[in-house]
Amino acid sequence: MPLASQIEAILYLKGQPLDITAIAEFAGCDRETAEDAIIELMADYAHRDSALEVVETPSGYCLQLRSSFQHLLQTMVPAELGTGALRTLAAIALKGTISQTELVDLRGSGAYQHVQELVEMGFVRKRRQPGGRSFVLQVTDKFHQRFELEQLLPSIEEPSQS
Repeated sequence: MPLASQIEAILYLKGQPLDITAIAEFAGCDRETAEDAIIELMADYAHRDSALEVVETPSGYCLQLRSSFQHLLQTMVPAELGTGALRTLAAIALKGTISQTELVDLRGSGAYQHVQELVEMGFVRKRRQPGGRSFVLQVTDKFHQRFELEQLLPSIEEPSQS
């Protein structure tokens, strides 16, 4: 997997600006290599016709929605669900089943609050791991109904039986 793609995943999953030292640490490389890969990633996004962009902010680099798409955020995301909680929800949905410990490693300690909100809203189910101290997290049917992911994904047709 190319380093730029790995950094893209890190920025997406963390959902907050990260300085180059943190990016290099998560990616398992040195700062200079991380800087080259982030420049490559920024250039790639600059040349894409994409809704997302990689930008450098005063607190670090982040993957964010281009400002020209901000109007969609207001219409598509429930007002009570902030961007951080939404990214935490996306991480849970992408993993299918994830331990709360693993989620906090991916998203940071703010994930504890996000999980609490998401459970209260009915988007996430939280069960204690058998024989463990952590919890297992999964999205609920309400999540699938609200976000209608099946409509966003191409239909998979059954192969014809001949």
